[in-house]
Amino acid sequence: MHCLRNIKVFSLVLPMIALLSSCKSEFKGCEYVAYFGGEVVNPNNPYVLFCKDNEVIDTLKLDENNRFFTQFDSLAPGLYSFKHEPEYQYVYFDKNDSIMVRVNSKEFDESIAFCGRGDQKNNFLMEMYLKNEKDKYKMFEYFDDNFEDFSKEIDATYAKATSFYNTRKAEIKWSDEFDLFAKASLDFNYYSKKELYPLIHKIRTGEDMIEKLPANYYDYRKTIDFNNVALSNYAPYVMYLSHMLNNMGTINYHNHFSEKDLALKTNINKMTIADTLIKNKMVKNNILNNIAFTYLLEDQNMTNNNKFLDTYKKLSTDKSKKNEITAICNAIQMLKVGNSLPEVPLIDTTGASVSLTSLSKPNTVFFFWTEKAKSHFEAVHIKIMALKSKFPQYNFVAVNINDSKEDWKKTLDKYKFKGVTEVHCSDFETIKNKWAINKIHRTIILDNKGVIKNAFTNIFDSKFEENLK
Repeated sequence: MHCLRNIKVFSLVLPMIALLSSCKSEFKGCEYVAYFGGEVVNPNNPYVLFCKDNEVIDTLKLDENNRFFTQFDSLAPGLYSFKHEPEYQYVYFDKNDSIMVRVNSKEFDESIAFCGRGDQKNNFLMEMYLKNEKDKYKMFEYFDDNFEDFSKEIDATYAKATSFYNTRKAEIKWSDEFDLFAKASLDFNYYSKKELYPLIHKIRTGEDMIEKLPANYYDYRKTIDFNNVALSNYAPYVMYLSHMLNNMGTINYHNHFSEKDLALKTNINKMTIADTLIKNKMVKNNILNNIAFTYLLEDQNMTNNNKFLDTYKKLSTDKSKKNEITAICNAIQMLKVGNSLPEVPLIDTTGASVSLTSLSKPNTVFFFWTEKAKSHFEAVHIKIMALKSKFPQYNFVAVNINDSKEDWKKTLDKYKFKGVTEVHCSDFETIKNKWAINKIHRTIILDNKGVIKNAFTNIFDSKFEENLK
């Protein structure tokens, strides 16, 4: 099945594969030579970034056929990632692997297929990832269940996934080094559900399960290496630690605090637990940075931000990331109530540059969308149409991000949204940094003087309309 799929999807890159085949005889003399190449269908930009631990190792330019190819004369075996903004995925290299990948940017994860020496283990990681993503949405309804039914469901799913893992491990006969990541993709998905259950169950049903869980419920934590450097940038591991710290950092006497003060105390509590639990500096800094990014990009309270940063700076030893976190905090400071929005590069539907001053009229709402999130851009425009009817004094500006100008215009031609000013951001990094954009649901509101009223709200929030009154 996998071979047939690879033959089908890689028919366009056979010249590269032939090249790789002809090089096999040379591998013996070049112990760590590795090859990486492939094709990007519907590219968003002309590059693929090859990364290790979030650092760019090489920038691979697409040719006229949207293909890329490179040789690494000395590539240490291990887990890497390739990024075609804004998406990324992992790729694992053993010694002398020659890996090709084909991806369609419009269905990034679902379209990925690997071919070449080392393809089977990478296709396994993708299969596990897609199974876990599908399972994540399916499992959400089970968080409402009582403990017995919930456990029965997740144990059955875990047993099925374990069987798949064991079968593929026996077939592929992968190395122990790769198995660290293969096993992590299996186990941490299961462990995350167990961490999430008491939290989500209480939110959705109101029932506090903490005292009702079996005494051995969290015994799996004893098997986890919280100082594993190899896994410190691997999403299933980092996500699990995030869920675990959310669980352990929960403050039960929450009625004593406002919502914003509770968020501050909870996140400081999470950082303190991480500092106690994790001794390896690299792992701890990655987790602290993850907590900081998440906290600082939620609804804002400047006083609380400064208190949070004081604790972060005491616990983190990562100087470079501190600068990045500080940069985010500085951007947030620029977006406080009463400030003008910082200028960012925008164009209108004719391709002409648009001054932010011309858009920042009194009573203006900026919202964001991308063609890649179809359900969102349809829903947000429908929501805006309703708001426009209810609040005719407001101007609504739709900012397209992460799409090419061509795809943006095609989408607008297809849907023909009326009554909304449509603009496109030609530089996502700039708008992300200056407007602290990290999620598509962000909405920015300007008051009757054309300055910031609320830069960190969500148009789908049940209380959103209160911002417009």
